[in-house]
Amino acid sequence: MHLIVGLGNPGAKYANNRHNVGFMVVDEILSQIEAIKISKSSFKGELFRFNTIFLLKPATYMNRSGESVAAVKNFYKIPIENIIVIHDDLDLALGVLRFKRGGSSGGHNGLKSIDAAIGNEYVRVRFGIGRPSTKEEVIGYVLSDFSKEEFVCIKPVIKRAAKAALALTKHPLEYVKANYSQKALPCR
Repeated sequence: MHLIVGLGNPGAKYANNRHNVGFMVVDEILSQIEAIKISKSSFKGELFRFNTIFLLKPATYMNRSGESVAAVKNFYKIPIENIIVIHDDLDLALGVLRFKRGGSSGGHNGLKSIDAAIGNEYVRVRFGIGRPSTKEEVIGYVLSDFSKEEFVCIKPVIKRAAKAALALTKHPLEYVKANYSQKALPCR
């Protein structure tokens, strides 16, 4: 079994925020498969199942994502190495896509929450959103919507990230890195 987690904040107010790119990728996956929605309030999020793959959009807000991830992981006894977390990354330019296992949260509150709840040895799909010019602008930046031009630019990267997340359920991390990384800056 695998668990694919898209990080974001619930509600229409946040739907197009940079911080919600994880939700956008999970929504893209859901548009391509026929998944069954699992309703159980203790999971604290929207959970779907497709064969042996679970897809989760935590409804706990970003800073408490670990509660939802831990609830699903523990209930279905999913090993940490089979958990894939898709998140926005300020340290990567807009549209860059990278993959890694473990490491620090890099200041990302959703990752901090997951690390505290289950450890950090899960696979990360890092989706670049770029960085504002000053540290003081970070909160406003991640909670701002992508511009129309940016969204047009990242749409193919969302599709690529969705394919990569599914590939991670079948192939080793090194294979996915070699075949799905978006190293060149696609959005200029």
